[in-house]
Amino acid sequence: MSMATATIPVIQPVPVPEHSEPAASPTHAPATAESALLGTYRQPPLELVRGRGVELFDADGRSYLDFTSGIGVMALGHDDPGVHAAMQEALNNGLVHVSNLFRTSPGEKLAQALVERSFADKVFFCNSGAEANEGAFKFARRWAGEVGGAAKHEIVSLRGAFHGRLMATVAATDRAQYRNPFRPLAGGISICERDIESLAGRLSREATAALILEPVQGESGVRVLDAGFLREVRALTAERDIALILDEVQCGLGRTGTLFAYEQAGIEPDMMTLAKPLAGGLPMGAILLRDHVARAVRPGDHGSTFGGGPFVASVALHVLNRVSDPALLQHVRETGGWMGGQLRDIAARTGNVRAVRGRGFMWGMDVHRTSAAIVAAARESGLLLVTAGDYTIRLLPPLTASREELARGLAILESALQ
Repeated sequence: MSMATATIPVIQPVPVPEHSEPAASPTHAPATAESALLGTYRQPPLELVRGRGVELFDADGRSYLDFTSGIGVMALGHDDPGVHAAMQEALNNGLVHVSNLFRTSPGEKLAQALVERSFADKVFFCNSGAEANEGAFKFARRWAGEVGGAAKHEIVSLRGAFHGRLMATVAATDRAQYRNPFRPLAGGISICERDIESLAGRLSREATAALILEPVQGESGVRVLDAGFLREVRALTAERDIALILDEVQCGLGRTGTLFAYEQAGIEPDMMTLAKPLAGGLPMGAILLRDHVARAVRPGDHGSTFGGGPFVASVALHVLNRVSDPALLQHVRETGGWMGGQLRDIAARTGNVRAVRGRGFMWGMDVHRTSAAIVAAARESGLLLVTAGDYTIRLLPPLTASREELARGLAILESALQ
């Protein structure tokens, strides 16, 4: 049939008997709203419906002091008026998402602000901390391949590390329960002991592309890496032409009393990853890179459909400006130091705490009872905490929390420890 005489066939609708009901799938069981979610989380029997400042409220109207901040996400607390205004202003523009096929101003301005406040020359945006770390691994291998060839590809992390639960980041995460069900793990990634002698024996100019570490290890119990150790690590990686990646997904953006935790050691990395609090509760991650690494990355090497979109980036710029405020950072340093002293006093009074570690608004307590039992007891009394292992409690209150609010929460914690 010629193109001139071709016709498009008409598909007739299949008649549906009157009053018929849609056929039910024989394998589809009835679901409740709660049961429809995949059970990857152990959640307590409460439903949170509202938040304000340092407080959260459940469906029964009961209030809780929130010392989790959504695992370090809600740095400015809940229902913050400034964050709301930034969201509304971004919505008023009518531009929520266009993908990275096109330029938009908010992401570029956010990248500029991060560069101006850090060691970095370039920024890549994604959606989470795990994605940021996976992207950093790719960028490290891209750079290392150019300077050292295919053999220079290994990624090394430290004992106690947590870098995410994607296939490459879980290989760099030192938690057997996260790793073992998913073997074989991604190759070319290994974990080294947390001391300079072990690193000196493991890191190789010829084979190692990058070392990744958290200046404060959050999931392994809030372990603050010594500033002297970090300086030795920086010297060792620079000497052997190895990229140093700092994972500040949890400890960055004001949490330890400076905008970035690395500042307190007087070092600068080659790359740094950020996420959690960056966009005020909206999903966003970032990789910050120095020029020598960035120059190795070509168009098409990596991407993210949603990363740095105009709506999320607009809110993140507001959050970055807020957590960069010297007055807020001073509050975190001074009040965080006070909080650490209060935690040590609680440890001495109760006799049920083995160690207290932390900095700023990021603290861990090693306890004799299981951390889950203490978290449950605190929750029953109106305080939300998060664990960091079977015998460690983690405290991550909003950076805006006052001493009075912190003192109320610490009093509940002390009772739960009795």
